[in-house]
Amino acid sequence: MNPSIHDLPALPRNPEGPVFKEPWEAQAFALAVHLSEAGLFTWSEWAAILGQEIKEAQHRGDPDLGNTYYHHWLNALERICKQKGLVPVAELLRRKEEWRLAHLHTPHGKPVELRTTLSEPDA
Repeated sequence: MNPSIHDLPALPRNPEGPVFKEPWEAQAFALAVHLSEAGLFTWSEWAAILGQEIKEAQHRGDPDLGNTYYHHWLNALERICKQKGLVPVAELLRRKEEWRLAHLHTPHGKPVELRTTLSEPDA
């Protein structure tokens, strides 16, 4: 039997389901689950890549206190999407830069709004 989402370790939960500290954590989680369920990679492939990301982070000094777990999850998503050719590397880099710039130009306490393109003028 192939591992699946049901084989994940216990996540913090409430009666409605998993609990995440930030919305992006839930989105990264859901994206990995959706891509696996769509057959774009197996859960075994996902677990192996996530494990590699965590080991590499620990090797770089990550103290593994739990607060960086979804950063590893996001890095693993990027890695598996590149390896599987699900997204061109240039597109991934472009979107990451758009998010970085949007974050830098968002006032504290306001939601980050991502524009369609880097060159779109301010409204």
